[in-house]
Amino acid sequence: MYLGIDIGTSGVKALLLGEDGAIAGQAVAPLTVSRPHPLWSEQAPADWWRAVEQAVADLDAGLRRKVRGIGLSGQMHGAVALGADDGVLRPAILWNDGRSQPQCAELTRIEPRTPQITGNAVLAGFTAPKLLWLRENEPDLFAAIRTLLLPKDWVRLRMTGEKISDMSDASGTLWLDVAKRRWSPAMLAACGLDEAMMPALCEGSAASATLSAEVAARWGMEPVPVAGGGGDNAAGAVGLGVVDPGQTFLSLGTSGVIFTVTEGFRPDPDAAVHAFAHAVPDRWHRMSVMLSAASCLDWGVALTGLRDVPALLELSLKADERSDLLFLPYLSGERTPHANPAAQGVFFGLTGATGQAELARAVLEGVAMGLRDGLDALTDATTPIEEISMAGGGSRSDAWGRVIAAALERPLLWREGGDIGPALGAARLGRLAAGDGGIAEVCTPPAMTARVDPDPALVERMREKQGRFRALYAAVDGLWPGVA
Repeated sequence: MYLGIDIGTSGVKALLLGEDGAIAGQAVAPLTVSRPHPLWSEQAPADWWRAVEQAVADLDAGLRRKVRGIGLSGQMHGAVALGADDGVLRPAILWNDGRSQPQCAELTRIEPRTPQITGNAVLAGFTAPKLLWLRENEPDLFAAIRTLLLPKDWVRLRMTGEKISDMSDASGTLWLDVAKRRWSPAMLAACGLDEAMMPALCEGSAASATLSAEVAARWGMEPVPVAGGGGDNAAGAVGLGVVDPGQTFLSLGTSGVIFTVTEGFRPDPDAAVHAFAHAVPDRWHRMSVMLSAASCLDWGVALTGLRDVPALLELSLKADERSDLLFLPYLSGERTPHANPAAQGVFFGLTGATGQAELARAVLEGVAMGLRDGLDALTDATTPIEEISMAGGGSRSDAWGRVIAAALERPLLWREGGDIGPALGAARLGRLAAGDGGIAEVCTPPAMTARVDPDPALVERMREKQGRFRALYAAVDGLWPGVA
């Protein structure tokens, strides 16, 4: 038996995985986000630990006694600042906190080689700009910092007493030399930090530390190895068996992420493509990130006054197929490929014949075409993308699946455990850390539960719309309020 723990933003998931690869149990403990000021997003690390203890305690005690290895997954980019006694100095600043946007330009000014070293554009979501914000706005606290950890790695500290991170999660800090898979002295110095303040690094599938005797006794386990683990997307990829070059998955949640594995490090920061180390050795991955994906459907429900998202999907099937209505889905700005936090949503092509059904259909198509822009930013002849596994709570819909498959011109595959991929991947990494199998044996794609192939007629329709979609963005870019 193997335990996977995923520290998410809205909750902690704990999952037990049997030696046969089947899910033997799971539990969830909720979390809340604090937003004390506009753009701020914070959580108290102590709340993560309470949620971890609750989720683990809710698993079957008999099965817990059989656990041989533990893996961790977690929300990326969060900044947990510790003092000399390893006490938490302030609430953690999360991945979706936007206060450090001004510090992004400052980091690039201090270290112009940032995109080359890290392989990524400097964005407020990453960890490094958050520390520049702390240095400027909370200087006394900044001076007291002795250690910086990511969310899952702070949980590891509580579990094992060790300060360790893995390559995939560390890639999202802007402090890692991603190609060399080690901390970058230049990037740390740019933020007034040094390597002594950083956790040790290990591969996600390696044993990082051992569960402490105290925690093991409380959880009803032996002091078993704890894997390096991974950031949520990399762990989700492990859960879906996406570990070899060209293998790809699409996660549809609040945001939309397309994740594809590469054998080497292949950055493209100019297209706002993220290039990170994978959670397994000698692998890297590239990601496109769309900031508003399934959240656009929630917004569409509110706009139309419908009951829920399934009602919106059902209504979209009644739209007039002759409608040329376009929707730019940038309700929270956009990342890949535009890297434009000022971008906003647009309906274009409204007529007297436009009704709720056409609005609903346009929202689905707009998100699908935004995803296609991200896919094209990822795709090249070196690592072609042939099919895409689906993940995330917003991913299972036949109506939307047909639209997305046509827009991406790729088959979409749904697999068992796709909605809990990070926790499943963490458990698989725990199995690898325990030495019970290799990557090829453990990280296989789960059984397929559904498949949607692109409909040729819809593909042609979406191709034509994609061209106008891109032309519309180009036409209105720079006209957003507050943009010169």
